[in-house]
Amino acid sequence: MRGLTRLREIERATRPADPEFVAALARRWADLPDIVKTPGQVLGRHGVGCEGTHGVFPKCNLACTPCYHSRDANQVRVDGGHTAVNVTAQMGVLRRLRGPRAHAQLIGGEVSLLPPEDHAETLAVMRAHGREPMSFTHGDIDEDYLQALALGPDGRRRFDRLSFAGHFDKLMFGRRGIERPPSEAALNPYRQRFADMFARLRREHGVAFFLAHNMTVTPANLDEVAAVIRDCHGMGYGMFSFQPAAFIGDDRRWHEDYRAATPDAVWAEIERGAGTSLDYRVFENGDVRCNRTAYGFYVGDRWHPFMDGDDPRDLATRDAFFRYLGHVNFAGSAPAELVLKLARVVARHPRIVPVAVAWAARAVRRAGAGNLVRARKVQPVTFVMHQFMDAADVGPAWELMQQGRTSDDPRLRETQERLAACHYAMGHPENGTLVPACVQHSVLDPAENAELRRLLPIVDVRRRARGSNVVPAP
Repeated sequence: MRGLTRLREIERATRPADPEFVAALARRWADLPDIVKTPGQVLGRHGVGCEGTHGVFPKCNLACTPCYHSRDANQVRVDGGHTAVNVTAQMGVLRRLRGPRAHAQLIGGEVSLLPPEDHAETLAVMRAHGREPMSFTHGDIDEDYLQALALGPDGRRRFDRLSFAGHFDKLMFGRRGIERPPSEAALNPYRQRFADMFARLRREHGVAFFLAHNMTVTPANLDEVAAVIRDCHGMGYGMFSFQPAAFIGDDRRWHEDYRAATPDAVWAEIERGAGTSLDYRVFENGDVRCNRTAYGFYVGDRWHPFMDGDDPRDLATRDAFFRYLGHVNFAGSAPAELVLKLARVVARHPRIVPVAVAWAARAVRRAGAGNLVRARKVQPVTFVMHQFMDAADVGPAWELMQQGRTSDDPRLRETQERLAACHYAMGHPENGTLVPACVQHSVLDPAENAELRRLLPIVDVRRRARGSNVVPAP
């Protein structure tokens, strides 16, 4: 009986499609506006989108221009118990509404202000809810902190893998050793140091990692984007994400004409750094007016796309991927389970084998077989640009959406479309809803952080803010 029970468990675990995940994808697709239901759309066909936490540790010990946090963010005490309680509640909402698997960002202020034990507990909570967590940091952290997070007090490894996003740009003030960076290039040793800590952790303790490099872009550093990519693509980062600054958050830090760094201008600089054009329509994550993404890999100093948008055969391969493998959850499967899932898909749809082999052959030809042999290492690197919207547009657009109304103003109607297709959502336990990140930062953060300032004061704050949506700490 035990053997039969075990076989049944293996059969369930290796089913290519989890019915609950399939249902979550169907809901996501149904909720998307028609304008983003394109052949390359990932949402609703292979993923539900990214998720993030809010109101759990808004304080940061660096000062940045611009910053999307509200005025009260740095007046809130970091409290591990509060973080664990609120992340648990938020993950419960996300698990119920977004299904069993997703990528979720542990984000707020500076994550390393959480004691390592509280940080580790919170990551465990997120994983228990089927989330693959990524911790967001400014990167000015010590190796002792990272080891305490990964290994625990007994020295044993408590995580097989960690995902971190390190934010580095010269608009950030207060970093140890370089209080006011004179240029992006001056930060390269700090970018390298951050990546090296994870490389040592993997080498010495077997903890795998994924690193994303984040950078805010304004007219002040737009022309340095390309050099950052050229200088840093080999450091160990699997993603380079660039965010053109928006008029959102603390308006005391709005010192530039941010919109001069347009999405097209930023993407052109990313392409200049990559040394090639980047087709962001092959795979789309939500609305391309918000997100542009290009997936590929480096062979030496040359970046190559996984799929060529100008090659109809590659586009047919993409369509086959969505058709046969779209419902397979890759990130949420152990390697052995994933192999068995793929084997079961192949057994049912053997035609995908020649499709995959032909695609792989084209990718090798584009990169050059000789180059691959000489390089001895292929480094997958994804380029991303995420454009937040201005608070002046998000506020009225969201208010109309809450009333079930579509704006007659073209600018607000575009904002509504982008919010409806948002790739990045946050859960609200107080009413069981999901909120786009731009709404969180533009509309909800000010009241939420004012309430947090009362709940977790650094100084005594007696006035109670209205509209709180924070779960009290025990």
